[in-house]
Amino acid sequence: MTITKAEVVKRLLQSDNVLIITHKSPDGDTLGSAFALYNALKSLQKKARVECSDIFPQRFQYLMEGYEHQEFKPDYIVAVDVAAIQLFGSNLEHYAQDVDLCIDHHPSNELYAKDTYLVAKASATCEMMYDIICDMNIAITKQIADCLYTGLATDTGCFRFSNTTEKTHRTAADLFGFGANYEWINRILFETKSKSRVRMEQLALSSIEYYYSDYVALIAITQKMIEEANADESELDGVASIPRTIEGVEIGITMREKAEGGYKISIRTASKVDASQLCALFNGGGHKRAAGCFIDSDLKTTKRLLLDAIQSIIKTIE
Repeated sequence: MTITKAEVVKRLLQSDNVLIITHKSPDGDTLGSAFALYNALKSLQKKARVECSDIFPQRFQYLMEGYEHQEFKPDYIVAVDVAAIQLFGSNLEHYAQDVDLCIDHHPSNELYAKDTYLVAKASATCEMMYDIICDMNIAITKQIADCLYTGLATDTGCFRFSNTTEKTHRTAADLFGFGANYEWINRILFETKSKSRVRMEQLALSSIEYYYSDYVALIAITQKMIEEANADESELDGVASIPRTIEGVEIGITMREKAEGGYKISIRTASKVDASQLCALFNGGGHKRAAGCFIDSDLKTTKRLLLDAIQSIIKTIE
């Protein structure tokens, strides 16, 4: 069931051994909210730890400053920014049926947890987490501020995306006041690329295809391309935004081949198409302008399925 922020605060204050779960292929929002909550609980002398099915990306290592991994049997399990059970990943899927609380901002949340605190209008889960920690009467340290700012910045594209609101800016301003190192974080997240990432972008751009009078731009990233660029999963973050940056493109599609087979699909849209509705056709979800899904098929079939679905949508808005 869905619960209020006050009920979230009460439950967290009553819990002593808390396991915090992030989604697989972790981004700045799931990690930022997780480590912010970890630090908040730690300040209350509670035991807490953060787990992810995948390795924490190198560029987010600063979020883990002062983190101490503790082994204990959790009596309360919290999932942050995890909208669906399949996002737990193979290493943590055994927890999926035992989540006590999910804190999330995705409208597509499947309400799998015993309790869910969902604010769909929030720009990021970190925006929600800021309010929760404040209501727990916990002092916002510089480390907590850095964690929360990271989630705000990454989920809004450094405050450029349409999910950015007045509240988002006010929250960021508050975090500046608490010492968030926003200049350094922005440089790390948005202005620094590894050579592998640059090569990955070159290969991705070389694969770009246009459909429906350039209304749609599609790039397909294969395992062969990932190997050629010598890139890891974390270096693929942000590639999904490339197709939508092209002038005149309404729908940008990024298809990423997974090592185990199938394609992870990321959809970015401009103003006329709801990305989450499109991804829902393939059991995915997300936001109006950014959403994702998974199609377990080969490259040719996956493209056809996506393009057929998009053609149907285009006909309804013409």
